[in-house]
Amino acid sequence: MNAWEPIAVEEPIARTEAFEVRRAAARGAAPPTPIVFASPHSGRLYPDDMMAAAALDAQSIRRSEDAYVDDLIAAAPELGVSLITARFARAYIDLNREAFELDPAMFADELPEFARARTARVAAGLGAIARVVSEGQEIYARKLTFAEARGRIEGAHRPYHAALGQLIAETHAEHGFAILIDWHSMPAAAAVRTGGRERPCDLVLGDRFGAACAGVLPTRVERELESMGYRVARNTPYAGGYTTEHYGRPARRVHALQIEINRALYLDEASLAPTPAFHDLKLRLEALTQTLAAADWSGLRPG
Repeated sequence: MNAWEPIAVEEPIARTEAFEVRRAAARGAAPPTPIVFASPHSGRLYPDDMMAAAALDAQSIRRSEDAYVDDLIAAAPELGVSLITARFARAYIDLNREAFELDPAMFADELPEFARARTARVAAGLGAIARVVSEGQEIYARKLTFAEARGRIEGAHRPYHAALGQLIAETHAEHGFAILIDWHSMPAAAAVRTGGRERPCDLVLGDRFGAACAGVLPTRVERELESMGYRVARNTPYAGGYTTEHYGRPARRVHALQIEINRALYLDEASLAPTPAFHDLKLRLEALTQTLAAADWSGLRPG
C-alpha cells in the first residue's frame, strides 16, 4: 500500500480515542485546498495502563509533549486545510516513529525479528515507546511486555496513520498533488543551540534536506515567517522524522514538511502553561495558513 492509498475514514469530523480528524470540506465535497496539517505530539491523554507502570507522574512526563501545538493550528479547517491531531501522549506512543521502532532493553520478553531496535532514536531512548522524557529521566518503573507495545501500536499508531493516509489520498485525488505539514515544538534550549544566545532560532523547517518536498514549499514558508520577523533555520537540528520521511514523495507529488516551533514563543516550559504571547503566535500561524491556502501551487501540479 502506498503511504497515501485510501482507507475508510469518511466523516468530516472524526474523533476516536487515539486521534481527531477535522476535514476542511463538508462531507462529500472535494478538499478545498491541497494542504493537510498534522500534530502527532500534542496529545494529552495518559492511559491508566501506562501510568500504572510509570516511575514518573504525568506532569513530569508531559515535558515530552509538543504542548498546545494542536491549539495553535486549530483554526486550519476553517481556513481550508484538513487537520489531524493525536490524543494520546507522545510518551505513550510516538506517532512520528516507525511502528515497531522499539528498545529491547525496555521489554521483559524478546522482541520479534521485525522490530527496528538499532536506530539513533531508539539509542536516544526515544523510540515508538519512549524510555526517557526530555530531561533524560526514565519513564518506567518496570519492564514492559511486547503485548503492551503491540496494543499501543494497534490501538493508536496504525489508526492514526491510516487516517492521515486517507486525508492525503483525498487531497491527492482531487488536486493531483498533496502538501503535508507536520507541526511540532522544540525546547528553547535547542533553539539557542541552533540560533545562538543573542537571538535563538524561532522555527526550524525540516524537509529531509530536500528529499521530502519540492523546494518551493519550504522557501515559501520561510519567506512568510521571516516577513513576520521570525528567525528560521532549515534541517538543523531537526530535518524531519518518520512522518516527513514516510509520506514525502515529491516524485509522486506528495510533499511533506516538518515545522518545529520554539516553545519560548508561547509556553512557560517550567509550568507547561501558555504564556500571554500564545495568542499572538496563534494569530500569526493563522495568517500563514491563510497565505498557504490561497497560494498558487501550480508548479506542484502534474504537467
